[in-house]
Amino acid sequence: MRKCTPRQRLSMSAVALIALAALGGCAKPKAPDLYGWNGYEKNLDTYFRGDRESLDAQAKLMEADLEKIRSAGKATPPGYLAHLGLLYGKQGDMARFQEHLEAEKQVFPESETFIDFLLRKFKKN
Repeated sequence: MRKCTPRQRLSMSAVALIALAALGGCAKPKAPDLYGWNGYEKNLDTYFRGDRESLDAQAKLMEADLEKIRSAGKATPPGYLAHLGLLYGKQGDMARFQEHLEAEKQVFPESETFIDFLLRKFKKN
């Protein structure tokens, strides 16, 4: 087996360091979540299954999660405020229904057409 000279060892070390640096540059850190989802997916599942909790209990859970989202400095996910408003509307609390739907429209202006449809639909009922 042949011995490496100090110059060859330095050269091999430099190649190894360059390779590690190049490979390390490929790993991207995970981007922070834009939205604070908390239990939103679970809340939707609970609502659509209809077999777990009352509308009032669901609304209270969502309100608690909304506070956590805001205190963490995260943005409210799309549909969150509208769904919360829907829960209040189904309970007959039309003021909170309208408040949350209007807030959804402010945060996500692209939802305006659908939100206006919901507001009209609930006024008729």
